[in-house]
Amino acid sequence: MATSSVQEVLPPFLDSTSEPPTLFDGTTRLYINYQCPFAQRVWITRNVKGLQDKIKLVPIDLQNRPAWYKEKIYPQNKVPSLEHDNKVIGESLDLINYVDSNFEGPSLLPDDPEKQKYAEELITYSDTFLKEVYTSFKGDVEKQAGPQFDYLEKALDKFDDGPFFLGQFSQVDIAYAPFVERFQIFLQEVFKYDITSGRPKLAKWIEEMNKVDGYKQTKVDPQKVVDLYKSRFLA
Repeated sequence: MATSSVQEVLPPFLDSTSEPPTLFDGTTRLYINYQCPFAQRVWITRNVKGLQDKIKLVPIDLQNRPAWYKEKIYPQNKVPSLEHDNKVIGESLDLINYVDSNFEGPSLLPDDPEKQKYAEELITYSDTFLKEVYTSFKGDVEKQAGPQFDYLEKALDKFDDGPFFLGQFSQVDIAYAPFVERFQIFLQEVFKYDITSGRPKLAKWIEEMNKVDGYKQTKVDPQKVVDLYKSRFLA
């Protein structure tokens, strides 16, 4: 993947004291939060396609969010959202696909119809995956989250022409990576549950993901994940 490995200088968060950007001035803006896994999906897509100069990051402080974000930019008041072509659209899975389809850079879906069909299945399943793993924090991790990571292990076994879900790196890897990243940290730290134990394909996938520059640059500070998840799920 020919993306530059130069670490991007990230702009500071905009909060309730910040002025809004000039909406629809021709700039394409991706509104994100650096800690948000949903926003991270689109951020990774932008990076691996080499669109750092074409899509500007606008980080929003979700703890102290500016009123203008909801009023003027995205009424749902969530991140991510993308300002492009005089409109603002949201929903992370839709945005992965939108950025992949509407901008230059390597395509993140294979031509092979069988792989495309499987991509759709896995991307659709990601919501179930998240829900089950998040629910497990309050229940039995082994029983509830375990089968979800088994699902990924099995999915990674379908195509053997590379270490990623469809063999080659694709939208599917982007859909799962931010969450697997956080779950691995949190489950190990709090429940002493190792998601890669007995799952060699998943272990290899994580190792390979960590070599993808466009992803590496978006990774979260592990301590922040633990603190945030503890306060959100275990308080």
